[in-house]
Amino acid sequence: MKPLNEIKIGMASDHAGVELKQYLLDFLKEKGCEVSDFGTNSTESCDYPDFAHPLAEAVEQNKCDYGIAICGSGNGISMTLNKHQQVRAALCWDTPLAELARQHNDANILSLPARFISTEKAVEMVLAFFSTDFEGGRHQNRVDKIAVK
Repeated sequence: MKPLNEIKIGMASDHAGVELKQYLLDFLKEKGCEVSDFGTNSTESCDYPDFAHPLAEAVEQNKCDYGIAICGSGNGISMTLNKHQQVRAALCWDTPLAELARQHNDANILSLPARFISTEKAVEMVLAFFSTDFEGGRHQNRVDKIAVK
């Protein structure tokens, strides 16, 4: 895995995740990361697909190496992201899940449930996700079977 300050990261959230997104965005910028913010930037009610699709497209087009997506439960934004053939969004609420998402699934977007985790837990997961390599091997065979052709 590249050092954190060499990774291009895209971020998206809905209204429920905007405060956590902003906290993580500031944290990552302090670490020297190049971060693209796909919105939202308001706590006013909005629809997560409006922000998830642009993030997914940026990852698919290699404009971002990885992404972080946040909504209240993490479910809706993950479901939307995973409609894209080159996206493997993993909903995580603990550090071991974030590590396994990278090790076994080659996840390229970390989805977080803003209403169920602390900012400290989110930072732990982000650091774990971006410091864990994909193991390949038998896992590559499985990952190759995910996309619908």
